[in-house]
Amino acid sequence: MNFIIKKIMWQNGTRINQYIFAVIITIPLLSFGMVQGWLSPMISVLQSSEGPAPEPFTSTDISWMTSVTYITAIIFGAPMGYLTDRYGRKIMTIITTLSLMIYWQIKLFSLQPWALILARAIAGIPCSACYIVLPIYLKEISDIDLRGALGSLLILNRNIGYLASYVFADLLEVTPMLWMGLLVPTVVFFIFLIMPETPEFLIKQGKIDEAKTVLAWLRGMSVMEPSLELEIDSLVKVEKQTKADAKNVWRIILKDRATFKAFIITLVIKITQQFDGYLIVLIYAGFVFERAGESITLHLSPNKQVMMIGLVQLLGSTVATCIVEKTGRKLLLVSTSFALGVGMLLLSTWFYLTDIGVWLPGWLPVLAMCLCIFADAAGFQPISYIIITDLFTFQLRGTVSSFANICAKLSNFVQMKWFTTICELISIHWTFLFFASVCFFACFYTLVAFPETRQKSVEEIYEKLSSRNKNKKDERIKAVP
Repeated sequence: MNFIIKKIMWQNGTRINQYIFAVIITIPLLSFGMVQGWLSPMISVLQSSEGPAPEPFTSTDISWMTSVTYITAIIFGAPMGYLTDRYGRKIMTIITTLSLMIYWQIKLFSLQPWALILARAIAGIPCSACYIVLPIYLKEISDIDLRGALGSLLILNRNIGYLASYVFADLLEVTPMLWMGLLVPTVVFFIFLIMPETPEFLIKQGKIDEAKTVLAWLRGMSVMEPSLELEIDSLVKVEKQTKADAKNVWRIILKDRATFKAFIITLVIKITQQFDGYLIVLIYAGFVFERAGESITLHLSPNKQVMMIGLVQLLGSTVATCIVEKTGRKLLLVSTSFALGVGMLLLSTWFYLTDIGVWLPGWLPVLAMCLCIFADAAGFQPISYIIITDLFTFQLRGTVSSFANICAKLSNFVQMKWFTTICELISIHWTFLFFASVCFFACFYTLVAFPETRQKSVEEIYEKLSSRNKNKKDERIKAVP
């Protein structure tokens, strides 16, 4: 391992290795984006009597195929944080990539309903791991001033995967498309075999010299650099303190005020991000295009529609990568949640008024839908993953990520399984109004409760959270006559 690192070493303090490593780390999420993106253009094909499946899929088959991933994601996601802390970021990323390979191989073996449902069940592993393991891996190999930009590569690469699936579905037959899907995780699997573990985890394993070598590689400097020695000493000190203060993780989260407040902030942002309506907008995109086409000339094939959506997603996540370290987490989260709320409100209004016979221009819902997709990709999505690594220490990061992931996947399952039923009960415009309310609440909550975490250590963030609690307590004392 040390020999390989030395061979691809960049000197003179450049941090190009961090960018290269970050891109490689996020490719499994690109592959998972292809897994998810494969559904949109293929559902109607699989239900057709002339499709590639031996027999047309029923609505029940489709329902299970779309939702089973979130069930298994909850099951696999529960121990994912513990396994990541126990066996390492590298091992868990390799397992994630292996599960993606198995997913594509099952579909190449058979396109019968049982096979695709089984493949989608196995996709629950990367559905959890990509959002638990990869953000932690990224955080621990990144300098403090690069964490936001490199962390946003997660959503950027996922959206590249979405778009790749849409384009392949339009250009290729089913079997060549499946081979393309298998190629990506296979190549990454062998690359990861020679990639290093994070310095923090190596120090936890007592491999100080190897941690120093990896850190030097990431910083582009000599292992004898004094600043490197100081950083290693700091990591060793933190690890020793963690072992000395070894406590039940949940006891720390629930008993320590600053940690508990960070935990609540994480859950609120994560759950509101899942209930912001973004997933439903993607599902209903075809319906919106169809309704809009009644009043404007907008004749796009289903594949062209999802490709347009993929381009908007990619544009939004590209913007996030470029500006997150300049604007900060808080401003980006506030502005994008507000924009998303406006988009949902416009969709709700359009559905309501057109249902009662009021004419509105067809470009309005398309614009609103694109605003929702862009805003979610540009801020709400990436920030919800970045803040977990910003707000928690090595000791707590895996556990909090796992718990937040379970909440997120449960939210996804509820929406996928019962959204249509809810719309039939209260109509679609009230549902989108609910999503708009969630977005506006998230905007307000972020303004009031969320501390800016850009280029700040966990200690600095907790000190700020603790000072807020102290200030409120002092105000209450002063108010007592």
